Amino acid sequence: MPLDSNHLIGKEALLLLLHKEDQLPEKLRQLDWKYCKGKVGSMDGQKVVAAVETAAKNQGIIKSSLYRETHALYHAILEAMSGVTRGNNQIGTLLRTVGLQFAIVRGNPYKDKEEGEWIAVALYGTIGAPVKGLEHEAIGLGINHI
Repeated sequence: MPLDSNHLIGKEALLLLLHKEDQLPEKLRQLDWKYCKGKVGSMDGQKVVAAVETAAKNQGIIKSSLYRETHALYHAILEAMSGVTRGNNQIGTLLRTVGLQFAIVRGNPYKDKEEGEWIAVALYGTIGAPVKGLEHEAIGLGINHI
């Protein structure tokens, strides 16, 4: 069954991420998709993963008691980090730091509801040397089935 071109989960995660806080995503509410936003800054990749995972658990995007949900989120985070870091997920060990905003969206992007739910993680912010002003913008998107 093909994707529903009106319900693209990655696109919705990116739009949610880039919208201002006062522009709540009506479309996501209409679709009954779960979503949240947050921020993280660190030289430690584990802290980025932990911040996104903690937000997903605290906001009810995933159930921490279900391994498949945590596992799907983990892979979506790693895929998004790969975009931010240009394929090398190390940051602190390479003397790089990130300051990121993130969005997490969970829903079914297919026309057939039996296809099940997917999760998308979008990251946007800066990456660079741990010196103010020596960074550049970066963006990453990770999508995984639950």
